[in-house]
Amino acid sequence: MTNYPVRMARWSAGHPWRAISGWFLFVVLCLGAGIAVGGTAATSADFGVGEAGRGEAIARDGGLEQRPVERVLIEHRDGRAPLDRAAAGAAARDVSARMRALPEVRSVAAPVWSKDGTAVRVDVTMKGTELDGKKHVDPLRARTAAVQKAHPGLRVEETGGPTISQGVDKLRGSDLSRTELIALPITLLTLFFVFRSVAMAAVPLLLALTSIAASVGLSMLASHVFPDAGVGTNILLLIGLAVGVDYTLFYLKREREERDRAQGRLSPQALVELAAATSGRAVVLSGLAVAVSSATLYLADDVIFSSIATAAIVVTLVAVVSSLTVLPALLAKLGARAERTRRGRRVRPAKRPHALMRLTARRPAAVLTVAVVALLALAAPLLGMRLTDMGRETHSRQTQGMPAFDRLNAAFPEVKAGHQVVVRAGAGRADEVRDALRSLAARAQDDPGMNGTYTLRTSADRRVTSLGLPVPHYVSTRPAQESLERLRERYLPATVGALGVETAVTGDVARYADYPAHQKQKLPLIIGALLLVTFAMTVWAFRSVVLGLVGIVLNLLSAAASLGVLTLVFQGSWAEGLLDFDSTGTIGSRVPLFLFVILFGLSMDYQVFVISRIREAVLHGVPTRQAVLDGIGSSAGVVTSAAFVMVTVFASFVSLHFIEMKQIGFSLAVAVLLDAFVIRVLVLPALLLLLGERSWWPGRHRAVRAAGTPAEPITATVG
Repeated sequence: MTNYPVRMARWSAGHPWRAISGWFLFVVLCLGAGIAVGGTAATSADFGVGEAGRGEAIARDGGLEQRPVERVLIEHRDGRAPLDRAAAGAAARDVSARMRALPEVRSVAAPVWSKDGTAVRVDVTMKGTELDGKKHVDPLRARTAAVQKAHPGLRVEETGGPTISQGVDKLRGSDLSRTELIALPITLLTLFFVFRSVAMAAVPLLLALTSIAASVGLSMLASHVFPDAGVGTNILLLIGLAVGVDYTLFYLKREREERDRAQGRLSPQALVELAAATSGRAVVLSGLAVAVSSATLYLADDVIFSSIATAAIVVTLVAVVSSLTVLPALLAKLGARAERTRRGRRVRPAKRPHALMRLTARRPAAVLTVAVVALLALAAPLLGMRLTDMGRETHSRQTQGMPAFDRLNAAFPEVKAGHQVVVRAGAGRADEVRDALRSLAARAQDDPGMNGTYTLRTSADRRVTSLGLPVPHYVSTRPAQESLERLRERYLPATVGALGVETAVTGDVARYADYPAHQKQKLPLIIGALLLVTFAMTVWAFRSVVLGLVGIVLNLLSAAASLGVLTLVFQGSWAEGLLDFDSTGTIGSRVPLFLFVILFGLSMDYQVFVISRIREAVLHGVPTRQAVLDGIGSSAGVVTSAAFVMVTVFASFVSLHFIEMKQIGFSLAVAVLLDAFVIRVLVLPALLLLLGERSWWPGRHRAVRAAGTPAEPITATVG
């Protein structure tokens, strides 16, 4: 582990133009291969979890799965004003005729009038799967626009799953562009402040962006094994910019320290090898930690988390490769120029420890107690966290189709959501199943969570039968959720359940309910695996069981505190104006698991870097107490700079229009702030000072023997 980064750095620094050309060729080949082969998007079958997923599989088996549906809403030009039935009827017929002529359309339903007569809608079912609708919805929207032009006295609008999904993609794309405009300049300014050099500041950003570009291509290739759920680009940008800049920053800072210390006595190539022997090893360990931690998301058995894991692993490993290959070459070229400008300059005096470190050194027990109590207080709201999947109604109203979505649901509450009861049995029992489903519909007729109507369909082979029950409530509301409970626990067992056939309840409400339940079920397994791999990585890196346990405890404390702050901010309404969101009173079901896994990996960046500096001093004979103070003091600046970059990247996601992405960006920004400025500056040093020599158990005896003999300078290994 120690020699490999040095060997790579030696070759790269010795052949800088080959290394630089090879890296950019690698990026072009990765991106080109990805574009040539193309990616594989997740299908509807990939998203199914729980009973809802099982029901969707049964429905697909009979050709009764949910199809992409667009709804054309026709109202008076002035909204809820009385509607001319003749004019509206003519417009509805025009919509039907134009839509039936499209090859993308499967069927067009008869016009449906609202109960108060102020609106009429035309339901258009598209061909293909539910997820494919957004790819083919443009011709339908063009026909709707043509109808609007032909009937200027009316308001003719189109909405539905395909329109809104397409709008989400468009808005997400513009959001990401804005995020880049925020994050990139601030990152560049931060790096310029650290290095006082435009060239040195540009290197981390250049490597991060090229790493992301290469990862885009590799992720497209990987999607043929782990289908992309549509979140890969977000994760590549979110994680790639953070770790790419971090790893390069660690390396650059160490090279600059060695250059200051050498004062011209070592060549740029030798300085690069010194940095590789220390920070290079830390970068490899950090990258492996992030990758292994991210891999635990595969245990979620969910296509979204598999996509997140794949993107995080790919971009992290590519960032590590860039730091080990092209970075030494760039440093060797820039270092030669920097050395000429710095020749004759005196070594800068070591900075005095800042006030917090001096306080920690004097009163470690008191600092540890106060910091831990404060973090536990921040974590307290976590006990009241409520997890839900985010329904379509939570989308920003700036999303294409959402204003019409609101008006449609106001005029036709029955289209807000629905239950789908599916039954699979022998073809000879089809009539018996249909009678039982009619009996179920009769029992549910007066249910306050449903509207008393139903649709009954049977597959062509008569093996699968489906009962559709409209729900006039949004999926996130208690009436909708309670109606699902009654359907599954009372109506179904008392009717179809008595036949001894295969049944399942799926639909909008069931999807919404089953996904968080699936995550809660998987959460203990994933957290357990995460704790295990984090412990194993730390013990392997530092040969210390104690440090492995310390890492787990500190990461749990940081994650709990950040989730507590997230709950406090987003489950209430007091911060809505400040962060520009409408509170749902809940936290997205994906957020805690994503935060735990990514934070554990990113925290290893700081932990490996800081403890590596401490252990390096200990192995060269420095007492543990002094090594802790020196290690924390020497690494505080780079950790602070790296954290500022990460916080900038993550916080920029708070400006996105989607509530779940806001929550992810906010929670990660808070987590990194707490980890860098509380955990690594206060809690970790205080804990290590109190533990003393016990920090290295059971490996301390090897460090003592190494320290008891004259330590060989690292420069002796440099050519």
